[in-house]
Amino acid sequence: MSTEVTTSGPGETAAHVPGSTAERVAGLERRRDQAVAPGGPRRRGEFSARERIERLVDKDSFTETGLFVRARPAAEGGSRRPYGDGVITGYGTVDGRPVCVFAQDSTVFGGSMGEAFGEKTVALMELALKTGCPVIGLNDSGGARIQEGVASLALYAELVRRNVKASGVIPQISVVLGPCAGGAAYSPAITDFTVMVDGASHMFVTGPDVIETVTGERTTAEELGGARTSNTVNGNAHFLAADEEDALDTVRDLLSYLPANNLERPPEYAPGHAPPGAPLDEVVPDRLGEAYDMRAILHAVVDDGELLHVQELFAPNIICALARIEGRSVGVVANQPLHAAGVLDIDASEKAARFVRFCDAFGIPLLTFADVPGYLSGVRQEQAGIIRRGAKLLYAYAEATVPKVTVVVRKAYGGGYAVMGSKHLGADVNLAWPTARIAVMGAEGAVGVLHRRELAAADDPEALRARLLTAYERTHGTPYLAAERGYVDAVIAPRETREQVCRALRALRGKRAPMPERRHGNIPL
Repeated sequence: MSTEVTTSGPGETAAHVPGSTAERVAGLERRRDQAVAPGGPRRRGEFSARERIERLVDKDSFTETGLFVRARPAAEGGSRRPYGDGVITGYGTVDGRPVCVFAQDSTVFGGSMGEAFGEKTVALMELALKTGCPVIGLNDSGGARIQEGVASLALYAELVRRNVKASGVIPQISVVLGPCAGGAAYSPAITDFTVMVDGASHMFVTGPDVIETVTGERTTAEELGGARTSNTVNGNAHFLAADEEDALDTVRDLLSYLPANNLERPPEYAPGHAPPGAPLDEVVPDRLGEAYDMRAILHAVVDDGELLHVQELFAPNIICALARIEGRSVGVVANQPLHAAGVLDIDASEKAARFVRFCDAFGIPLLTFADVPGYLSGVRQEQAGIIRRGAKLLYAYAEATVPKVTVVVRKAYGGGYAVMGSKHLGADVNLAWPTARIAVMGAEGAVGVLHRRELAAADDPEALRARLLTAYERTHGTPYLAAERGYVDAVIAPRETREQVCRALRALRGKRAPMPERRHGNIPL
């Protein structure tokens, strides 16, 4: 049986014969239109999943994968099987550098993860690992798709396994742009950085309604896991964005400091300059107990005074930030005397430990500024595990093999001296200002312990205490005992800090530090 074929002359349109190329192309276009059509109304003021991707990546750079993947039939026999299954996946570029991106679509089944949804996301993670590029997840999901049962749960576990496989290999960034509930919250927790939008993002394992039913506690989504709670109270997030545009800008800014993978170097830029400001010789107050803002020092040392703070609102007694020195990325860790005198507590230790390990995983040198009275004492801290949890920072510094440069600005007492990038944990170059006080403890505490009997027996204990404090400060309240033993490589004037840090980092660019062969260490989690 033959099929009649109609030919057309110049200016005529070819007939749409069944099975013809023209008809098949037209069918493709119809399917594409169906696949990209919104699944339903979206929340007021928010961008669609595709609009979010378009605003993140370079113009016309995004290539979608899995466009025609369809949702599996629901467990109860539902007939709705939208294309894409509620997640958009693909690859593109940000500032010309390759990235893989997925965006959950809340208009399709509430952004819940079904089997096809999960398989698309897992496939994208595998692509990112094969090509060695960062993966960015734009999260807006109600959690597991109940209708698909255990298949949905299985894919959450598969996704987490890929997150772990990619950890320390490619940068992973999560952006929470709506709800991120139940099992959906664990994948962002494993990724390197999480960005949340103030007033719009929520991340929790169990929602307010379930909590009230189970425990009787009444709460709100904002109080339980809103963007501010996650950035200030529990540290689940690293960046607080004002809106979606700001969140995507933060991702682009963050990527500019990071390498594509653990085998490449971070991008290099033209060297910046230290901005004009107050001379560093005048930053540290003469009175030991007086606070000052460590950021004044950091701004004067890094290129153009620019810092990208990580977890800025959580554990503010320690600063973690990405910056550049002579156009090259560095990770900055610094005690902040403005908050609790820069003491190391549980939150500060865990915050800094995770940041140090991230920098080490991706070859980003560490620049540490120490002004620390030590670890925080107290019943609550001890009972909450300051020994185990504070040890994480010790472990992270000792484990790190990237170039490590430390500047002791003022106090460096007790365990705080040891943990904040000391020579004894493997720092390469240690500098100290003349204002540095490196000792087991401060003068007041030391005199009280060492001379308690003399003070108790003295006719004028206050006069004796004053003399003993002066003597202790002259001997121990300086960086020179440490310098005599080689624990400090040089004592420098504050105004020389940027120049000395630049020289040290230049000298360390070819650093090699092989570690013993092992599966992995056992950090005190």
